[in-house]
Amino acid sequence: MKIRNLDLSDTVINQEHEALGIPPIEQIPLHPVIRTAMWFAILTLTGLVAAGTAQVFGDSWNAGVTTIGNTFNDSMFWNAVLVGLLAQVVDGALGMAYGLTSTSFLLATGASPALATASVHMAEVFTTGVSGVSHAKFGNVDIRLFIRLLIPGIVGGLLGAVLVTQIDGNTLKPFITAYLLLMGVYVLSKAFRKHIATRKDEPRHVGKLALLGGFVDTYGGGGWGPVVTTTLVGTGHDPRTTIGSVNFAEFFLTLASAASLFILVDETIWHVVAGLIVGGLFAAPFAAYACKKFSTRTLLVLVGMLISGISVFNLYKALLV
Repeated sequence: MKIRNLDLSDTVINQEHEALGIPPIEQIPLHPVIRTAMWFAILTLTGLVAAGTAQVFGDSWNAGVTTIGNTFNDSMFWNAVLVGLLAQVVDGALGMAYGLTSTSFLLATGASPALATASVHMAEVFTTGVSGVSHAKFGNVDIRLFIRLLIPGIVGGLLGAVLVTQIDGNTLKPFITAYLLLMGVYVLSKAFRKHIATRKDEPRHVGKLALLGGFVDTYGGGGWGPVVTTTLVGTGHDPRTTIGSVNFAEFFLTLASAASLFILVDETIWHVVAGLIVGGLFAAPFAAYACKKFSTRTLLVLVGMLISGISVFNLYKALLV
């Protein structure tokens, strides 16, 4: 006799089951591939933390303490902490906007597009790693969608990393912004329909979408979530598993992009990178939990409003130039 492992948490789905008088949903064991990916992310982050610690305290303990003290006294560090915190709450819960928010902040400080995207992607290795593991732990990752996103997304990210060091990163932004605005409006229109139909079939053209999303993300300083999540959710796929799968795949894309940008870009704003990491790490687990709790309609409204608002603002700035 099979013993069911029920999920007794107070989620929206379980509330609906309780109202209908049926048992709570059953917890599905993690797929071996997802479990392996989780451990890879955890070990990678642990190794990077150890390497960073060795770099800071490599000369002497006193030199390391001085470096940390100078960082804490830098207002740019604390501004970056705040930006990282807010950006990761949005990104982890909705699957988008960390890169766009953080890159916009760095560009406002005078950083070049290449330097801004390099710094943000180095910080995102940590935030997407923690966020992805959290989503996997909460059961928000669909194994089939995750695998279909993985390789094309990495390839697109590597292509973007090469081009962003050679061409102005703002070239494609007007076209991408117009596309995202249309998708944001479409998602909002679905949220306010009387019946929200969630598609059960496999999403189509995922590889092409991931290739485009990975390229835009690295080349434009952000866009993996807006391009991939918005398109998949906008075409009727389950917001919870879409957001979770896109978030976890983003860790591997970001890791590849950050490594490439580290080689291609000669400088990095390390104290800002540290601030983005600290702020993002505090927010990542909360954001994944919020994604599990939100209803489908709420997620659709938030995704639609967020991407439409960002797109309108970016178009406004483009028209002023």
